[in-house]
Amino acid sequence: MNKNKIGLIPSERILSGILLIRGKKVMLDKDLAELYQVETKVLNQAVKRNIDRFPTDFMFQLTKKELLNLRYQFGISSIRSQIVTLSLGHGQHRKYLPYVFTEQSVAMLSSVLNSKRAIMVNIQIIRTFTKLRELLATHTQLRIKIERMEKKYDSQLKKVFEVLKQLLMEEEKPKRQIGFRR
Repeated sequence: MNKNKIGLIPSERILSGILLIRGKKVMLDKDLAELYQVETKVLNQAVKRNIDRFPTDFMFQLTKKELLNLRYQFGISSIRSQIVTLSLGHGQHRKYLPYVFTEQSVAMLSSVLNSKRAIMVNIQIIRTFTKLRELLATHTQLRIKIERMEKKYDSQLKKVFEVLKQLLMEEEKPKRQIGFRR
């Protein structure tokens, strides 16, 4: 397959497949298999043949509870389209819970799948993970800047309000009348 066709995978499609599970950004085996244009079974078999490249902090199998949480997180109507279920439709069923892959294990997948498409898809996925990390870092930096500005300007605004309050208090004091009193 040529580079241009591979490059047509929108970043949004990759981003929508990135989930936060056990505090890690991961992608489901089914979603990766779709991107690589291989069956999920083929992807997982290639991984199992090279299991030394995929330690538990790179790849792990979901528990039933985690799978149920994902189903609830994405809503009942979108479960089948966005989340791997044990039923694949058309009478097919998975015999195991899905595996998830971290950014580091995605980098390993190109070497075990050994195709030009795998290499190009990996590059695109890793770029998307990197953009996501940069975006999160930018938001963190922006939040920190805003908090610093609030602290800085809060004290300055307090001073302004104190001055305004003093001016208002002076106006409220009864003034002596000018002229003759009766």
